[in-house]
Amino acid sequence: MRPVGQATHDRAVDRLVRSYREIAPGTTVRLAKQTSNLFRPRSQTASSAGLDVSGLAGVVAVDPTARTADVQGMCTYEDLVDATLPHGLMPLVVPQLRTITLGGAVTGLGIESSSWRSGLPHESVLELDVLTGAGEVVTARPGHNDDLFRGFPNSYGSLGYATRLRIELEPVSPYVSLRHVRFGDPESLCATVEQIVHDRAWDGEVVDFVDGTMFDLGELYLTLGRWSTEADTTSDYTGSRIYYRSLRERRRDTLTVYDYLWRWDTDWFWCSGAFGAQHPVARRVWPRRWRRSDVYHRIVRFENRHQLVARVDRRRGRPERERVVQDVEIPVGRTAEFLRWFAEHVRMAPVWLCPLRLRNPAGWTLYPLSDDETYVNVGFWGTVPIEAGRADGDINRAIEQSVAKHDGHKSLYSDAYYEPADFWSAYGGDGYRDLKRRYDPDDRLLDLYEKVVNRG
Repeated sequence: MRPVGQATHDRAVDRLVRSYREIAPGTTVRLAKQTSNLFRPRSQTASSAGLDVSGLAGVVAVDPTARTADVQGMCTYEDLVDATLPHGLMPLVVPQLRTITLGGAVTGLGIESSSWRSGLPHESVLELDVLTGAGEVVTARPGHNDDLFRGFPNSYGSLGYATRLRIELEPVSPYVSLRHVRFGDPESLCATVEQIVHDRAWDGEVVDFVDGTMFDLGELYLTLGRWSTEADTTSDYTGSRIYYRSLRERRRDTLTVYDYLWRWDTDWFWCSGAFGAQHPVARRVWPRRWRRSDVYHRIVRFENRHQLVARVDRRRGRPERERVVQDVEIPVGRTAEFLRWFAEHVRMAPVWLCPLRLRNPAGWTLYPLSDDETYVNVGFWGTVPIEAGRADGDINRAIEQSVAKHDGHKSLYSDAYYEPADFWSAYGGDGYRDLKRRYDPDDRLLDLYEKVVNRG
């Protein structure tokens, strides 16, 4: 992808600011965009004026010497990677799905298998420009509008929208060599995570990437990746073969760096099976260009809107189903206990596991993880039947309570059910109110609780 250049970027920002000023005072504003990786549907009554974000989806510039990139807020990681890999560089953390945007990963959260050493995407941001709720474009970096710099992550557009982000990049090798290591219980897996974080190696080999998968309490895997400059053969999981199945089928594997970064996207981890995309016959006729997470997400949005499958299930007498799509961060010392609770009460598998440790102890206001703690992101995405006498949302509420009990935090890209006091206690309430008063004094943007819990 060719960088758009500063002049083109400046014109796009001018259009965005003009569109803000053309909206009547007192009207709630939001971005005018058609796509999203959120699993949090807006309420049927939610309405607001859209801001013109045309021209804000590219890379402004890549500096191979400084190892930085200036990136527009709606640029996808797919496009960013296409711009940086020719320079032998990549972002420090590349979230798993191609169409996650830079602005989305910072104002929300993102994570991947480099997060045990590089933290979350916002920790490699050097500075960012934000169109605030006050209609001003403000540059924030450490020591300059520092409160916004530290408070923007996890604000979900309730303080403003990133128009430009300057991020750090790191060198890549052509290949990533993988080991899939099996464990018979979650305690052993978590102990190994702690050892890897301490030693940055395992069983005599350097470790650069770590993630894991739990198929059940007696079958768990850590996938340990390391950079490699050569490979006899490489695997391709964009065709008939399916990546998550390979964890059980082979102990070692090698992927190109490009295929490694997007290894989970082709089948949306394992969720493509819900659409039949993993059936051998469907696999042959389903065009490869449509085997990607954003296509599956559009199918889900269509179903959410029209309820075709739900109506068929009701006619067949099947129980209603509750959507359980969540990512939670649990301290590694409590992760095994949480996984055992999850297996008993939620009964959903597989489950993704991704170690995380903050890289930059800057004190992130709205997602306050401990600087000296290793966490494990537990990701689970699907539906469960609503049992007799239970209601939609009961399982998600139980998960929120269990996450709190296990000293964890939950990402807010999906359904949330917190009561206001519990929510603000977990997500920086006092600090958020100060930020809101300074950067959105007239409440032109929805409050964080309204956006993520009340689905504004």
